[in-house]
Amino acid sequence: MILVLLVGAYAASMYYFVDENKDFKIEKEIDYPVDKVFSQFNNLQQFTRWNNFFTSSQSIDIDYYTPYEGQGGAISYVDPKNDTDGEMFIRYENPQKSLRYQLFEDRNENPTVVDVQFKAVSAEKTKITWMVHTPKLSVLRRVENFWTEDRFAENINKSMINLKNVLGNKVEKDHQMASIKYDSLMVENEEDKLLLGINVSTSNKKENLYKNIVMNYSKIYNYVTMDLGKRDDEFGFPVLITDADNYKDKEVSYFLGIPLSKKIGVTDNNFNFRTINASQNYVMYYKGNYEGRIKAVQQLIQKAKKDEMRFGDVRQTFIERPVEGQEVNMKLSLSVFK
Repeated sequence: MILVLLVGAYAASMYYFVDENKDFKIEKEIDYPVDKVFSQFNNLQQFTRWNNFFTSSQSIDIDYYTPYEGQGGAISYVDPKNDTDGEMFIRYENPQKSLRYQLFEDRNENPTVVDVQFKAVSAEKTKITWMVHTPKLSVLRRVENFWTEDRFAENINKSMINLKNVLGNKVEKDHQMASIKYDSLMVENEEDKLLLGINVSTSNKKENLYKNIVMNYSKIYNYVTMDLGKRDDEFGFPVLITDADNYKDKEVSYFLGIPLSKKIGVTDNNFNFRTINASQNYVMYYKGNYEGRIKAVQQLIQKAKKDEMRFGDVRQTFIERPVEGQEVNMKLSLSVFK
């Protein structure tokens, strides 16, 4: 009898004091242009790479359905570990301005409807507004509406961090490709970077060194993409760090790594993290056979000596991944200081 009264009181309070569904709005700004941001939302293959709803689980399995981009795009997902499944659709698209998603969770016939609006605050900043309409819940389940908004907001906060990392790598690569001026000496201020890679010592013979670099790059790339599950748009160009004048030595020591946004657990002792501190650099872009880079390095060193600057390591950033038998496309950076 007491249990019946408690259930009745609970049901009555839910019926009279808690709405059967929830409507709320969340606004965020991100420091990237609207065209770059919108393309991450209307392509569901890209969307699932940074949205925390999908990236937070290692056991989730996602199927994509054509068209993968824009109105009509759809996915289905199953997460056996967390015992959830569902479907998501793009029902409406106004390019660069708005999207409407429908999310059906756990065989619920009523979807969560999410309208997302995009507004260019400036050339390099976009305002994103989520307007969420949750499905109606039965009286006994309405208590879930107390934490629905908080859960959704937490997911967006984590997703925005992931999105910034993805866009940061994409935009950095686009900017670097667009600003290349080969064989011209320039001065750049470089921000700090976190690299995951390996330390190597190898012969400095004409062809052996580059073959060794190609081999070790493949090891790092495979580890980052296969073992760590990172995609190409989640990390930057590979960077090789070595002494400025060790091209004269019979044996070369170098660190080769791939930039990541943050430290993560690494179980293979062959790989380690290295931080590149922010610095002022003398820079030249070079394209040709790998041995030809020496002339560009010498020019950077001569410039530093002429300006009475001390210098540190040379960083070789491969704009195109190193491939045996092919020319390199790279940025050579010599860190300088008084």
